[in-house]
Amino acid sequence: MNGVPSDTQAFTAFWGEVEPRLRRAFVAAFGTDRGREATQEALAWAWEHWDRVTTMTNPAGYLWRVGRSRSRPRREPMLLPEPSADDPMIEPALVPALRSLTAHQRAAVLLVHGYGWQLRDVADLFGVGVSTVQTHVTRAMAKLRAALEVERDAVD
Repeated sequence: MNGVPSDTQAFTAFWGEVEPRLRRAFVAAFGTDRGREATQEALAWAWEHWDRVTTMTNPAGYLWRVGRSRSRPRREPMLLPEPSADDPMIEPALVPALRSLTAHQRAAVLLVHGYGWQLRDVADLFGVGVSTVQTHVTRAMAKLRAALEVERDAVD
C-alpha cells in the first residue's frame, strides 16, 4: 500500500481518531501546556506499544491514564485563559471558579457542558462508569454555582 507499513497506516488512523479527544480532555483537566504534553506522552507511549494497544478494549481510556501519569505535575497554578474586557461571553469569576475544581471535575464539566460531549463518551475516555462522570459533573456544577453565586438555571 504505497510502501507504507500497515502498522504505520493503522496508527495514523488511530491517532486521527483519538488525538483530538485526548487533547481536549487533557487540556480541560490540566490546562493548555500540561494537557498538550500529556497528549504527546500518551500517543508516544501508544506508538511504542502499538502491538499492545491494538488488543485493548478501550485504548483511549488507557491512554488517558498513561498521559496523566507521564506528564509532569505543575507546581504553579494551572493557566486557563483569563477573561478580557473584549470577550463579553465569559463571566470574569468563572476562571478562578474552574481552578478551584479537582482535575476530574474540571475535565468532566468542560467536556460535558463546554464541548457538548455525552456522559458515555467522557466515561469511555476516562475508563470509568457513567455514574462516576455524572457525579463529577454534578459536584463541579454545584461548586461553580456556589462560587458564582448562581442558583440553578433553566439550561441545566
